[in-house]
Amino acid sequence: MRRSLGCSLAGVGLLLFAGCGGGTHEAAKGQDAKAGTVNALPSREVRLARAETGRLSRVVTVSGTLGAEEQAELAMKVAGRLETIAVDLGSPVRQGQVIARLASTDFELRVSQAQNALEQARARLGLSAGEPDRVVAPEQTSVVRQAAANLRQAQLTHERSANLFKQQLISRSDLDAAEAGLQVADARYQDAMEDARSRQGLLMQRTAELNIARQQLTDSVLTAPFDGMIRERKVNRGDYVTVGQSVVTLVRVHPLRLRLAVPERDAASIRVNQPVKLTIEGDPQEHSGRVARISPSISEDNRTLLVEAEVPNQDGRLRPGTFARANIETVSAEPTVLVPLSAVVSFAGIDKVMGVEGGKAVEKRVRTGRRTGDRVEILEGIVAGDPVVVTPGNLVGGQSVMVAE
Repeated sequence: MRRSLGCSLAGVGLLLFAGCGGGTHEAAKGQDAKAGTVNALPSREVRLARAETGRLSRVVTVSGTLGAEEQAELAMKVAGRLETIAVDLGSPVRQGQVIARLASTDFELRVSQAQNALEQARARLGLSAGEPDRVVAPEQTSVVRQAAANLRQAQLTHERSANLFKQQLISRSDLDAAEAGLQVADARYQDAMEDARSRQGLLMQRTAELNIARQQLTDSVLTAPFDGMIRERKVNRGDYVTVGQSVVTLVRVHPLRLRLAVPERDAASIRVNQPVKLTIEGDPQEHSGRVARISPSISEDNRTLLVEAEVPNQDGRLRPGTFARANIETVSAEPTVLVPLSAVVSFAGIDKVMGVEGGKAVEKRVRTGRRTGDRVEILEGIVAGDPVVVTPGNLVGGQSVMVAE
């Protein structure tokens, strides 16, 4: 009985040994087959590039709102009834273009009235028609010349009366009358001088009034202060508008200002003239701009830095008030290892590059980082100076390769 049991156990052992030996043999055959398959692949010609050290552009992603470069509420400087309005909502305008015009009759009458008053003032100073306005010396005016002549006559009369009184040819009362006449003449002369100066001041006043009337006539026409588009029209033809009442809202749409709130952690990397790429809702096109202005301080409320980017908008495709997502391209301060983007092969979430050792391709697993243009950052797996295959395609590890010069 024991002999039979021993024989049975021995038989089982032999079977197990035979099974294990068979599995090892099959695995070895699989490896040999794989090696044979790789060796059977034709030799590939490849082009190599060396991993290099460089600084990679970094992108700060933020959102903001597009705003007009300039916006103005255009209003009349004078009151009157609106005769014409030449624009409407969305109308493009050029600098100096007429926006609206008041009825000019009242303003033209005021100019005419001021002109007539000025001519009267000129005539009182002795200025002839067509003669340019100038400062007239008081002694040159007729009223002063007349007073001067009367004063001279009174002086001569007084002198003669004084001589005659010395000769006792006239009475004291006659001499007193001559002195009184001299004083009256002198007072009239001073009054004439003051009147002449007053007439000169009146001339200047009338000139200013005429200029004001002319300016009011000019101000009865509203023009655009800059190129832009009409955002809102607030009055209609026939309305009576008061001084300062808004007529239209004008916005400059080229370029636009993109206001961005950059988080404090990224604020140190923002510089003027850095490129900005932005997209808006409903527009697949990517638009470009540049950082134009940076706030000098961080907002204490939300710990962000206010940044304004300038975005060209010649075709008017972008509209003020639109929400935009923007990427600000900055330069990393730390150097990193870079390889061509085409050298990295990704499969099942694993990134690798192909190197060359001893005339055969060698797989190297890597961990990638940021990508920009045609380069990618390598965080682990290779170091600067390592050669990598530029375009590995379906190249496999162990395959024979020839390096192209």
